[in-house]
Amino acid sequence: RYREALVKWDEALQLTPEDATLYEMKSQVLMSLHEMFPAVHAAEMAVQRNPRSWDAWQTLGRAQLGLGEIALAIRSFQVSLHIFPMNPEVWKEDLSWARKLQEQQKATKNESVQAVAKGKELAQESIPDYDFESDEIVAVCAAIAEKEKALSAAKTMVIVSASGAVETVTEQDNCPATPDETLFIRAR
Repeated sequence: RYREALVKWDEALQLTPEDATLYEMKSQVLMSLHEMFPAVHAAEMAVQRNPRSWDAWQTLGRAQLGLGEIALAIRSFQVSLHIFPMNPEVWKEDLSWARKLQEQQKATKNESVQAVAKGKELAQESIPDYDFESDEIVAVCAAIAEKEKALSAAKTMVIVSASGAVETVTEQDNCPATPDETLFIRAR
């Protein structure tokens, strides 16, 4: 019944607005409801009211982790440990977990940076630098142009007859006669 608990925490905070413990407990309830931004705000209020409260710093760190603020959470856990160094929960669970998340985040970031760099390298490699004014390129272009001229001079048509026979006809300049259109279905 977290919603009812929130109402009660708010009522208690109206009566004693300087009580850091109430803000810290309200933050825990908000985290249970997955309302991370208000949870961080409540935990920050608890830390402002009592900066020597290791519970408030621990709760603030957990709420910051919920928002994805790993570096801030590690700092909050470190402050909590500075206040109460013998707290095994913060050492073993919170701080170690936050550091693992930070390492994973760095590894993921490095992988994505490497992937982007590799993609840029591939993009640069796939476009060779051509010298379009070189003698070889000019010679190839001239040869292609000559071949095109020869092909366009001889007009070629593919004709399919009514019986389904395919015939290739080359029209010469000296032979202007075209096939009889009544014998063929189509010409290309």
